[in-house]
Amino acid sequence: MTSPSLYWLRNDLRLADNAALTAAAAQGPIIFLYVLDDETPGEWRLGGASRWWLHKSLAALGTRVPLTLRQGAADIVIAEVLAETGATSVHFARDHAPWSPALERRVKDVAERAGASCHRYGGMLLHEPEAIRNGSGEPYRVYTPFSKACFAAGEPKPLRPVPSFTAWNGPAASDRLEDWGLLPAKPDWAADFPQYWTPGEAGAAARLEAFIDDGLAHYADARDRPDRNVTSRLSPHLRFGEVSPAQCWHAVRAAQLAAGGKLDRASEKFLKEVLWREFSYHLLHHWPSLPSKPFRPEFEAFPWSGNPHGLHAWQKGLTGYPIVDAGLRELWATGIMHNRVRMIAASFLIKDLLIHWTEGERWFWDTLVDADIASNAASWQWVAGCGADAAPYFRIFNPVLQGVKFDPQGAYVRKWVPELARLPDALIHQPWAAPALVLATAGVELGRNYPHPVVDHGTARDKALAAFQEIKGAA
Repeated sequence: MTSPSLYWLRNDLRLADNAALTAAAAQGPIIFLYVLDDETPGEWRLGGASRWWLHKSLAALGTRVPLTLRQGAADIVIAEVLAETGATSVHFARDHAPWSPALERRVKDVAERAGASCHRYGGMLLHEPEAIRNGSGEPYRVYTPFSKACFAAGEPKPLRPVPSFTAWNGPAASDRLEDWGLLPAKPDWAADFPQYWTPGEAGAAARLEAFIDDGLAHYADARDRPDRNVTSRLSPHLRFGEVSPAQCWHAVRAAQLAAGGKLDRASEKFLKEVLWREFSYHLLHHWPSLPSKPFRPEFEAFPWSGNPHGLHAWQKGLTGYPIVDAGLRELWATGIMHNRVRMIAASFLIKDLLIHWTEGERWFWDTLVDADIASNAASWQWVAGCGADAAPYFRIFNPVLQGVKFDPQGAYVRKWVPELARLPDALIHQPWAAPALVLATAGVELGRNYPHPVVDHGTARDKALAAFQEIKGAA
């Protein structure tokens, strides 16, 4: 009987364009192993929304290949499976989370002790972090020259088809997916998720096709409008590797070619967003403390406010600022928040409430289906002004003006903050400015069925700028 190959699934829950799977298939029958490792990541174990997605994604993959599911520290589990099955090779895709390099070294050690060869492959990024450097040979710290270097590096490699493979049919103990408890207990806060998402490789392919057909042409002009459905919504599929960034890249290039180049602006805008994800991972690889420490060390001394009331109001979408509240409620109901609103909501938490950016990062980690260790950290630091290529700290979003600009008819707010739905467009982003008769006619009772603002934005802005001057003067 031919010895099996062990394919360790990680953030690559797909069969197409999968270098690790292709290599494993060439070695012999494959053991498809997924390890639920809550030990190695420590505080960054998967959050609730990500666990829901993982359950659904593994269930989808399990209809196509036989999965061996095990729970525990990944290196220890892999050692056990090697001993049980006699697998002679281990194959896996590289990951760039702060704990991954040490884990991958331990996996290599246990494989070699078991007499198995160990092979690591790229695939979660377009370019490995070692491949993109500036003229001095250093990693990029600024996004724009990084993205230019990526475009200059040429198109991604051609996509790999699903390889022919044989699944190993020997004995290997496996947990039942249902026993992992990844889905919410009652009450089921994820009850509405299925109407928005179809986790799995097939769902990812359908989502990419729908975006190419319906959203891409409008992407450059309307991607900042939360009231319009033009964003790709591919981020959770990318997060779990149900689609590769190369697949997204080539699909957009093919659409651009089919349109005779007419999608140039929209295509480039979308590809630059793919490269923001790439940039975030390159930063994380070179600065693994990114999720917990400011990239700019002077922000260690920033005078953050202990504000549990403000944090709770923000988390529950009860700040009194409609565009912020709509975003947080969309997040809770769907597991995602529109990207423009993420920036507005993050700015409000950090700069209006003076709450440490890591509080928002942790909330997103638990509630986003696309919670991504690199993009989450890099984006929060960008808004906070303490990251690489960060927005200046004094760039403070006015939530009223942002709402008026990007949700001009209030459709997004009306959907997610229905208690304000009957307010006129001119007042829906600032209900406190509405005359008493208008509020009464709309059925809005400030302080009862919708809160007064938790802070005055103008006053809060002045406090934030003063706090920034404090660390600037101490630097």
